[in-house]
Amino acid sequence: MAEVLQLLLFGRGCRGRVLLLPFLLTLWMTHLGYCSDHIPVLMWSTEGSLWNPQDAPNEGEVVSGSKLISYLNPAVTSGPKVILLFLQEKMSIDDFTLYGGVYGNKQDSVFSNLESAMESAASSLVLPAVDWYASNSLSAYLQEKVGTSPLYVDPVSLHELKLNESIPSLLVVRLPYTSSGILEPKDVLRSNDDIIGRVLNPLKSEGMPYTALLTALTPSRVVRDVAFAIQNTGRQLLQTSTTTYPPLAYNQTGKPCILFWASRIVVGFGNQHVEVTNETFQQNPPLSLSGSSCESNVSRLVLNYKAAKGFDNLKLTFVMSKSKYAVSNREWFTMERVEISANQTNATFNASDIYAPATYSFHCQYVSNLPRYSSMLVPHFSTNWELTITDFQIQGFGLNGTNGTNFAYASDCTGFFTPGIWMGLVTTLLFVFILTYGLHMIMNLKTMDRFDDPKGPTISVPQTE
Repeated sequence: MAEVLQLLLFGRGCRGRVLLLPFLLTLWMTHLGYCSDHIPVLMWSTEGSLWNPQDAPNEGEVVSGSKLISYLNPAVTSGPKVILLFLQEKMSIDDFTLYGGVYGNKQDSVFSNLESAMESAASSLVLPAVDWYASNSLSAYLQEKVGTSPLYVDPVSLHELKLNESIPSLLVVRLPYTSSGILEPKDVLRSNDDIIGRVLNPLKSEGMPYTALLTALTPSRVVRDVAFAIQNTGRQLLQTSTTTYPPLAYNQTGKPCILFWASRIVVGFGNQHVEVTNETFQQNPPLSLSGSSCESNVSRLVLNYKAAKGFDNLKLTFVMSKSKYAVSNREWFTMERVEISANQTNATFNASDIYAPATYSFHCQYVSNLPRYSSMLVPHFSTNWELTITDFQIQGFGLNGTNGTNFAYASDCTGFFTPGIWMGLVTTLLFVFILTYGLHMIMNLKTMDRFDDPKGPTISVPQTE
């Protein structure tokens, strides 16, 4: 199967080739068994000896955050100073199996420029399945290692840049991906491949050494688990697709120290309300977390919205503290307060009902100051501000190198004895009481011990005054 995505499908090490076609075909046939939060990462460089053929992951292996860093370290420390990060909105291994000319149809491949770049690279590495949360921290990790802020460029602006191979540079090229029906995914991927070619060609013509990476923010497809798919092979009535995204991570020392996630965030003032969910988790460039901090006993997450509709410089602040309690002999974290500021006004809410062991995360279906959502946020003073967060989950402590991109076990705000459980228990106890009382009455019934015999003398019952 010559010249068909020779690097993506057949592979290429530093000075040799690794047959990865069976690997990718195996992934294609068995991908239903994988979790949906896996994204491929492709790396290539003009510098040789960055990766060896044996560095490729084993079949079926999902690359974790720590292992991804081990793959990136040679490129960052020993590779060229110029690093290109092609960041696509969505991508999965299915994009290469469907549109990469896997079965020898080279004319059908939409990755001609990518194939050419990786084939001519001095060293390259293909990671078909990388943990979604780890790949989303890629930009922050590169920024820390390179020591400079990322510069978002396009093919036009790249021609105007004067790059110096001795000065560290982190260039980020954003690539779209759509399945809305306006453009077919195949056409969008072909357009993205053209952008990759237009970005790399000037570097090649100038002889500029570089290291390039291609990855995405989210998977382009969400695949159901095999067991679930076997039991539910038919299409469900009114079936809809749900949008998922990784948690927002604040990195202070290169590793996440605060994780935050929600399915919906609505901020309101009086009769004006705005939803900021997409701005929080899916904005490009990422949402500014300026003012956030992580300390041993205090964590502070600040969400800065510059372009929230109707609100000028909207800011949400979550302040958490950690303390050790002698009764339980363990450390617990508490949400001290939640602050909102915008339009030169602010509000502070007491959030002490949000607490969990320090090594746990906290989850609640609704966190709001509205009575219909149990008012977990209590304003310090009367205010017109409203905040409602759906499927709220946060963790400000207990994140480490092995668990830096995933939430720990969640302590839920819903207690074990919910109103429904209490209703069931009370009803059951009432019926048990009625049954017990009835059995007691039946067991204490007394029958007559003498009966009238028609053949014998009549029973006389003396009556006395």
